[in-house]
This record gives sequence, structure tokens and C-alpha cells, in this order.
Amino acid sequence: MSFHLFISSFSTILLGLASALFWGAGDFSGGLATKRTSAYTVVALSQFVSLVLLILSAFLIPEGNLTVQDMLLGGVAGLCGALGLVALYSGLARGPMGVVAPVTAVVAAIVPVGVSIFFEGLPEVQQIVGFGIALVAVWLISQTGNDTKISFRDLELPILAGIGFGLFFILIDRVSDNAILWPLVSARIASIGLVVIIALLKRQIEAPALQLLPLIALAGIFDTGGNVFYALATRIGRLDISAILSSLYPAATVMLAWIILKERLTLRQWIGVVLVLLAVVLIAV
Repeated sequence: MSFHLFISSFSTILLGLASALFWGAGDFSGGLATKRTSAYTVVALSQFVSLVLLILSAFLIPEGNLTVQDMLLGGVAGLCGALGLVALYSGLARGPMGVVAPVTAVVAAIVPVGVSIFFEGLPEVQQIVGFGIALVAVWLISQTGNDTKISFRDLELPILAGIGFGLFFILIDRVSDNAILWPLVSARIASIGLVVIIALLKRQIEAPALQLLPLIALAGIFDTGGNVFYALATRIGRLDISAILSSLYPAATVMLAWIILKERLTLRQWIGVVLVLLAVVLIAV
């Protein structure tokens, strides 16, 4: 492996892990906020914070050769991500969290991996093994320890959510190399509009308590970081590696709950944490 290729691969891994860390922290912050107010309110407000940050960043860091296609791809990616969020929250409200969360994360990773293999060819053998271990790790980490019978009805919404997130991964990857921030701005505008419309139709918009606003803003800040780091990872390296590593975000959420909320981790979750480390090593080799 040449030095340039090594640096590119190493940077992709670091950026992918950074996106997982930020997305996981965003889910942790948003999850705490949704315990006290509507999930749609948290999503809409946190994404508004994200939109403001992205617009400011786009003006401060000029990007060249931005095309209408880039903005359209960003907008469609935002719609897919928003539909994924709606399906995810609906699934969490209807089915067991220990099933909904891991199925969503695994499907969200599998979809871009399949597309990447089709367009970019197979990765190295040890990386494929790492992908498989990473998917198992995400499943184990997301388990709550409750043995729950799984029906097909429980899988419908998380599969749809995973497809929505997976399409977001793919579409952001297809944006030109010279444009990152403005397509993400377009994605945020589209996703906010769709979430607000659905929330109004379901009458699930409510004003949050003032003490929740910092937590909601924090969710938006972390989500912005996750999106930017993921977009940068796909610019530098392969889509499948970026998507798999970014999909490890449940590990960050669970570990933050363990550290901050003192939640006890089950044996399955600890095994999942160890497998995450093994998967990262295999993907990085």
C-alpha cells in the first residue's frame, strides 16, 4: 500500500468513527429531550439548529463548482433521512426498542455497502469480515437485555427506516467532491419541511420547556458534526467503509448512557463493544 493510499484510508476511518461518535452523542442528547417533549419537536428544532450552523459554515468556508444537481441530491437525501426518522420514531413507539434500533442501524449499513460493492468492487477480505463483525456488534450493543419475540410487523418500520438512512448515505456520497456544506444545507431544509408537515398533520408539535432548549441545541450541534464528518469520509474513501463505521453510532449512545446516566450494560452489550473494537481493527488493516 502506497503512503498516499494509507493516509487516505486512515483519514476515512478516523472521519467515519468521528461521525459515529457525533451522531451517537446527538442521539443521546435528543433521546434525553424526547423523554420530556414530543419527538417531532426535538427533531424539528435540533435540525433547525443544524441548518443555522451549516449555513454559517457554508458562508465562512466557500465551496467551488456547486451545481444544481448537488443541491437536488442534497434535498432528496434530506427527504430520505426525514422519512427514515419518522419510520424510526414510529417503530420505537410501536415495537420493542431492542429490535427496532439494531434492525434500523444494520439495514442502514447494508444498503450503501451493497451499492458500494456494485460500483467500487469488493473491499479486502479482512475488511469484509470487519463489516460483518461490525453489524453483529451494532445488533448486540442495541439490545436492552429483554428477550422479545419478533414478528414481521415489528420489522416493517425499522427496515423502512434503515432504507431511508441508507439512501441518505448513498445520495450524500454522490454529491460532487467540491461541494459538502451547501448540499447538507439543502438536505436540512428538505428534512425540516417534511418533519414539520408530518408533525402538524399528526398534531404532535408542542413548545418545549425552556430548560430543554440547550439539550435540543446540543443534539443539533452533534448531528451537524456527524453529517459533515460522514460527508468528508465519503469524499476521501470508499462508501462502504464510511457507512459501516458511521453506523457504529449506537455504541457511542450506549457508552454515554453508561458514563453519564450510570446505566448498566448487559453482557451482550459489552460483547458488542469488544466486537466494535475488533471490527475497527480489521477494517483499518
